[in-house]
Parts: sequence; C-alpha cells; structure tokens
Amino acid sequence: MKPAAKATRNLAAVWILAGAALLFAAWSLPVNLKSVSPALLEAAGRGTPGVGIFGRDLVDYEKLGPASMVLQVARELDDPRAGGLADAIAAFGERQPELVPWGGWDPFLDPLFDPQGSRDLGASTPVLHFLIPSEARRTLLGFLQNSRSQGVISLLELRGVTSTGRFSPATQAGGQPLDAILLLSALLYQGDHFSPPLQRELRTLADNANASGALGDLEPFFIDLLSLGQRLDWMQLTELLRRTQDTGTVSQYAHLSRVAPDQVPLIYTAALFSNSADLVARYLLEYGSAGVEDLKVAIAHGQGAAALLLERQVPLNRGAVAELSAAATFGLLHPRAALVIKWLGFLAGAFLLLRGLDRLFFSADSALGAPLPHLRGGVLALLVAGLLVLVTEPFLLQAAPLSEYRVRLVLPVLAAADSAAPKASANPPANIMESSTLLSIGFFAALQVGMYLICLLKIREIEGRLLPPLTKLRLMENEENLFDGGLYVGIGGTAAALVFQVLGIIEPNLLAAYSSNLFGITCVALVKIRHVRPYKCRLILQGESKLATA
Repeated sequence: MKPAAKATRNLAAVWILAGAALLFAAWSLPVNLKSVSPALLEAAGRGTPGVGIFGRDLVDYEKLGPASMVLQVARELDDPRAGGLADAIAAFGERQPELVPWGGWDPFLDPLFDPQGSRDLGASTPVLHFLIPSEARRTLLGFLQNSRSQGVISLLELRGVTSTGRFSPATQAGGQPLDAILLLSALLYQGDHFSPPLQRELRTLADNANASGALGDLEPFFIDLLSLGQRLDWMQLTELLRRTQDTGTVSQYAHLSRVAPDQVPLIYTAALFSNSADLVARYLLEYGSAGVEDLKVAIAHGQGAAALLLERQVPLNRGAVAELSAAATFGLLHPRAALVIKWLGFLAGAFLLLRGLDRLFFSADSALGAPLPHLRGGVLALLVAGLLVLVTEPFLLQAAPLSEYRVRLVLPVLAAADSAAPKASANPPANIMESSTLLSIGFFAALQVGMYLICLLKIREIEGRLLPPLTKLRLMENEENLFDGGLYVGIGGTAAALVFQVLGIIEPNLLAAYSSNLFGITCVALVKIRHVRPYKCRLILQGESKLATA
C-alpha cells in the first residue's frame, strides 16, 4: 500500500473513532426537549429530603393526618425511613388519641371538639362526619357568627339563599349538605386555611352570590369541597387547601379523587411534597395514569426531583440509556445550553463519522467515486443528526395520549357525585416508542448498511480485475440482482415484522415494519445512483475510446 493511501486510511480511522465517540457522548447526555431523563431526576433529588423524612417532619409539626398519607406512599416506594415514620405516627396516636380522627390539632376546632367522641372513633375521620349532627352545626354557627371577618360573614349569609341549583337551600328540609359545606367553608376561612389567592376568589364569589341571590359559580366549588370533605380529615384538608391557588384546582383534585381513588395518597402527598397542588393536578390531568407512574419515580428520588418534574410538566423518558450522570448537574443548571451541546454533538459526530467512512471507501481514483464534498457531507450529516434527535426525543413528534383522568361526568344528582364516577384504567397508556420497535428499526438499518457495504466491495472487486472495460461492464450488469438486494432484504424484513406482530412477538407498530422497506429503497438508490451508474458510464466511455483507437 502506498504511503499516501495508508495515511489516508489512518486519518479516516481516526475520524470514524472520533465521530463514534462524539455520537455516543451526545447520546448519553441526560437532557431532552420534551421529556426528562431518570439521570436528571436523580441529580435533582440528590441531597433533598425523601418522602420518609418529609413525613417525619409532618409528625413533628403535629400534622398526623397528612403524615399518614405520606406513610402509605413511603411504604409503596419502599422508602427506608417508612418504618421510623410508622413508629412516630403510632407514638403520637398513643399520646393523644383524641387528635387522631382530626389528623392533628387546630385551635379553631374548639366548637366541634369532643375528646371522648374522638377517642371512640380511633382513626382518621373525614371532616364532614363531624358536621352531620344538627347540634354540631348549631354550635359551630354560634361560634362563627361572632367572627369579625367579612369573608366569614358573607359565607354565612349564603344560608339564606334559596336559588341553590342542585343543593337544597341550607335552611330548608334536605339542606343539611349545603349547611354543612357553608359552615365548613366559613371555618376554613376563619382559620386562614385557604391560600391567599383562593381566599380572595372565594370572598368575591360569596359577595356576588349574595348580591344575585343565587349560588352561581360557588355551587361547583361547594360540590368539590363536599367530595374532598368526605375523604380527608381536617388536617389533611387544610394542608391541601393551603397549597391550592384557585377553585379550579380544588375542582381538579375532587375530580382526581373520584376517577383515581386508589391513587389519592400519592396525589395528596405529591401536592404537599412539591408545595403546589396546582402543578400536580395539571400534570396528572395531562398525562393520566402514566403521569402517576412518572410521579412515583420522581418522588422516590427526593423532593428536588418531584419539583423538577412538576415544574417542567413533561413526561419521564424511560427509554434513556447509558446516560452520563456526571453531566446531569450541568443539565440542571443550564438545560438549554446542554440541549444545544447535545444536538451539536450529534451533528459534529455524524459529520466526522461520515467523512471517515467516505475517505475509507472512496478516493479520487476509485470506481466508487470521489469523496463527498464538504457541502454535501454536511447536508447528509445534518439529516443523520436530525434522525438521531427524533430517536432520542420520543415525545417530539408524538403527542401525549388523551389522559383518562380528563373524562368528566355531568352529575345530575348530588348524592351520586362520587359513586357515578368511573375508575381510571389500571393500565397506563403507552406514550413512548416500545423498545422492541426501536430494536426492530435498528436491526433493519444495520442489515441495509451491511448490504450497502457488500455492494461497494463487489464494485471494488470488479474494478480491481485486469479486464477490458466492456468485460467489466458485462460483469457489472451481471451483478444487478446483488445491487437490487437491498430491496429484497427490505421487503423480506417488512413481511417478517408483520408476521412477528401478528404472532405477538413484537409490539404492533407499522413504523417498525415499513422502516425495512424505507431503508431498502434508500440503500438501492445510493448504490445505483451514486456508484453503479457513474462507474458504468466510465466503463462505457473507456470501452468506446479503446474501440475508436483500435
């Protein structure tokens, strides 16, 4: 081998290795445009409190009800501190058993607090249970009527409203549910248990209802509060409302508690853990049960991971592999810069790899053609980089499936508000490309790359023979079936993939099947247009030139 040719081959090998390394490094960066990677969640949660520690803090603040919810999630996630949290909750219950039904203590509970009755209940009790007896409501009304808060006064005045929609008026027969909800709302307002934005909105709605003589927009809020009051004890309800910014989020949480009752502990814990019920409700209504699973992963990594997932409002990229966790910190601090670096890495790596392969197989005096010009090589590298971006961004072109949690029912009867709601499907919808599909596409692409290289080697073999040009031309024509081999392999791959999908060996996906045909067409087009046709043209000209000079 000539020294110049050997140097060219060595340089090509260096380019190929550098390009492959750059592509792998870019592929491994744990940053995505419309999803978040597990490595990034792990980095965000590092050093932040876990769910077990968070629950222990709630016990220290004497918030037993919320801590009990957190304990259920800690056990589900196998948190190592779940045992200690359970012991702390049990010790608190033994010291002050009368506070267990309420989920903790609040000085505004004095009008309703009955130590002996609470001891008899013995477990966390929905707060509306304490407002069912008419005597309890009379006592609470007497207490609240002495309030100096204009918001409390406005809520109590709603007891005289007769245009109540699906509720019966509070002071008439059958009005106990509305009366209980009005008193509960006033007690929550009196104790500053609503977040400031929610408190302002509620005050405005109450004033408007009193002015119009109808509940109007307050009625949906009261129905939602009724739904939550039938599931949460006092302390659980107050902690949730403190992290709720408007009545819309209250409605969303009531809806989630109806359609996904088994997930109430996780949904509730996420609201407290992230300190934002609004972000949790928005995320779950967007991604449904698949979002629940993503949220579990984030909570398991710690408070910082949950905050990151909910702040970005994107799904978890479960297909991410071989991630460079060392770069996760940079991805957290500079997400956009890390994403640009990743995409530029794809582009540069593809360019180096293609240039190296081009130099290795092509040369100016070879029948396979001259090396690709920089412009055409750059365009091809751009196309390859774009394909890699699409592969690593499963949610870029694919819209998230419709969340099953978005389904709502019109509730014609108040009593059916909870029982009529459908339960969410236990199986989360698939919202990313299956791994078997990716493997199929990769396998078909590798087959066509191999077929392409075989064709190039055959052309080089014919070129190297000491034969007349016209004889080489006939040999090239004899290899037409080989040069069309990419089509045969592509059609065979498509047929095999469809059979495997019918048999259930791989997931049903037409993209996996027809990608084989697409790669085959591309392979044959490259072989015939870029290599076979130019070489045949050269042979024809050389043959005619020899005949003319003979």
